[in-house]
Amino acid sequence: MTGLTIAVPRGALLQGTLDALDRLNVDTGGLRSNDRRLLFEEAGVITMRPSDVPTYVEAGAADIGITGKDVLLEQHERQVYELLDLGYGRCRMVLATRAGEDPTAEALRRLGVVRVATKYPRIAARWFEETGRQAEIVEVKGSVELAPLTGLVEAIVDLTATGTTLEENGLVVREEIATCTARLIANPVAHKLKADAIEDVKERLRAG
Repeated sequence: MTGLTIAVPRGALLQGTLDALDRLNVDTGGLRSNDRRLLFEEAGVITMRPSDVPTYVEAGAADIGITGKDVLLEQHERQVYELLDLGYGRCRMVLATRAGEDPTAEALRRLGVVRVATKYPRIAARWFEETGRQAEIVEVKGSVELAPLTGLVEAIVDLTATGTTLEENGLVVREEIATCTARLIANPVAHKLKADAIEDVKERLRAG
């Protein structure tokens, strides 16, 4: 990966990303053995929260990066190029409510608006706008599943991998908004100036 700096997501996508870097012959030993260090200059790697990856790539602090499609959908104004669906870290962005009769239908019928809690306010707002429904979006930072259980909202928009957490809290999926996987992104200027190197990375990752 000659001359490129890559922004790598910590958390759920880290293991799959390290495996992808191995295929690029990047030395991931330091990343695997030190979960506190953030910058690995010798390997050309910066590690960070997935939601920060587009910020660093857009600003040119990293030439390329890997993050989830959920992050890109939420930060759709970021000036980055999405180059490749890497296929791992598969989750679904869903609209969920308490089990039983759908409380969103009742709220829309009675009040004309549904209250929705989410960590993804832009995705949620866009989904309701596109489906022609009024929504009051309540942004939460912690466990979003709590919001409908306490009566704060009728529904949530959240990312789910297995659906287990939803099920354990008595929630059911009502609508699927998007399928989200890890994506390779690039800084537009780097994409021009380092086109050959970035294309090489893309093709090697595509080949798996």
